[in-house]
Amino acid sequence: MELKYYPDGALRERAVEVTVFDAALKAELEQMIELMVDRDGIGLAATQVGIAKRMLILDPYAFEGDEARGKPMISFINPEIIEQSEDLERGDEGCLSFPGVFIKVERPRRIKVRAQDPEGAYFEIEGEGLGARALLHEIDHLEGVVMIDHVSFLSRQRALKKHERNLKAMAQAQQRAKRKGKRA
Repeated sequence: MELKYYPDGALRERAVEVTVFDAALKAELEQMIELMVDRDGIGLAATQVGIAKRMLILDPYAFEGDEARGKPMISFINPEIIEQSEDLERGDEGCLSFPGVFIKVERPRRIKVRAQDPEGAYFEIEGEGLGARALLHEIDHLEGVVMIDHVSFLSRQRALKKHERNLKAMAQAQQRAKRKGKRA
């Protein structure tokens, strides 16, 4: 499983509803969790790894803060927003598909989402502050929307310029690591 970086086309795909809740689905979710933890993320949508299914994972830290450390990740399958506050909050957002880029995005301060777990059972969860922001960010991914779609043209251009520099630096670091590996 490989993380997709913007402008990979998978990030613009609209994910399809999950209808089969089987061992293969659970294996995909586990691989997503491993990747997210490895990259020190707080959330990951399936489209970010090239899987066009309506599923995402979130670290419970987004909802409970430090009290959630060590708790299992939360899997959201077929999430739908059923309620959101009218009051908005502007805050920093980052994204594993835009490594090292953070931008200010305005989002509802509180939301309620209905989703299914890996067994297919329905549940509801409310998020406020970071929890709302993280859920909305990941649900956006399932719609083919990325964080830079929420900002002004100028903010978008700055973010994309930084993103290009970061991807170039990552590629150079990988090349150096490969060359070192060949010499060893």
